[in-house]
Amino acid sequence: MILGSDTLRSYELVLVINPDLPDENIQATIDKVTGFITEKGGAVTTVDQWGKRKLAYPIKHFTLGHYVLTQFSLEPKLTTELEGGLQISEDVLRHLLVKLED
Repeated sequence: MILGSDTLRSYELVLVINPDLPDENIQATIDKVTGFITEKGGAVTTVDQWGKRKLAYPIKHFTLGHYVLTQFSLEPKLTTELEGGLQISEDVLRHLLVKLED
C-alpha cells in the first residue's frame, strides 16, 4: 500500500501529564499538542480530560498523573515529530500514540 503525502490517518494519543502542574499549565500542554496537529494540516476530533488518576507504577517519583485522551487525524510521517516533542517535554511523564483502524 503506497500512501500519498496528503493521506491522513486516524490516531489516538494518551498523555500522562505531571500532576503537580496548575490547571492552566495542563491546558497549555494540551493546547501545544492540538496546535501542532492543526498547524501541520491535521484535525483534532476529540480531547477528553480524564483528570488525575493513580499510576500503575511510579514514574519520575510521581504516583499520580493527569490523563488526557486525544483523537485526531494526521499525516503518518509527522507522528515522529509529534512524539519527539512529547519525549522532550518535561510536563509529559508518558505518552502512547496508537494508529486507529480506518
